[in-house]
Amino acid sequence: MIHRISSESRYTSDHGWLLTKHSFSFADYYDPKNMNFGALRVFNDDVVQPGTGFGLHPHQNFEIVSCVLEGTLEHQDSMGNRGLLRAGEVQATTAGTGILHSEYNPSDDEPVHFLQIWFSPIEKNLAPTWTQKAFSVDENPNQLVPVVSGRPMGEALTIHQDATVYLSRLEPGATVTYEQQADRRMYLFVIEGTVVLNNSVALEQGDSARITETEGLAIASEGLAKVMLMDLA
Repeated sequence: MIHRISSESRYTSDHGWLLTKHSFSFADYYDPKNMNFGALRVFNDDVVQPGTGFGLHPHQNFEIVSCVLEGTLEHQDSMGNRGLLRAGEVQATTAGTGILHSEYNPSDDEPVHFLQIWFSPIEKNLAPTWTQKAFSVDENPNQLVPVVSGRPMGEALTIHQDATVYLSRLEPGATVTYEQQADRRMYLFVIEGTVVLNNSVALEQGDSARITETEGLAIASEGLAKVMLMDLA
């Protein structure tokens, strides 16, 4: 079953410095029927204006993934890490026993657009960790490139959950396929463009799909498209 969630139906809040869209209950948005999809707990689509950001704040017992789509995000945390996360780069943080971190847009004139994703961990109170990496998705079109995973998979960053996150850039008219194991689920988000799933469900930019009881998934692009696909227990 493929359940389409339109971009417009997401909870949207404009704080001036931050335009955020929540796919699951988060902060001021609470819906007891929309708390998670398997281990996927948070999927926020954020645009932060120049010279602003999220000040130092705590996290505990979440696997946090940040994926920058446009612009640059500056990260700093209580583990002593500080660095810039640029478009095309992905960051994975195990909050575990607890961390403090901040996320800031260091640009004077360009907003930063990024996805912030939280997974519930497979085990609580792990030692905090932080990693980041650039992935050449644009140079490897029409493929599902693993960027984060709970199992060894290419150059994917490690998280402590039975989940794998893929990114893909599809050229016009291209199709990529994914074979799903039984009793698992998939989550797909359209970063850019328009795609059609299994020749039946059309998704546009900002739309997502929660997919269950579907072994094979075909993702077809009409024009240039970018998607994120998750394989979840």
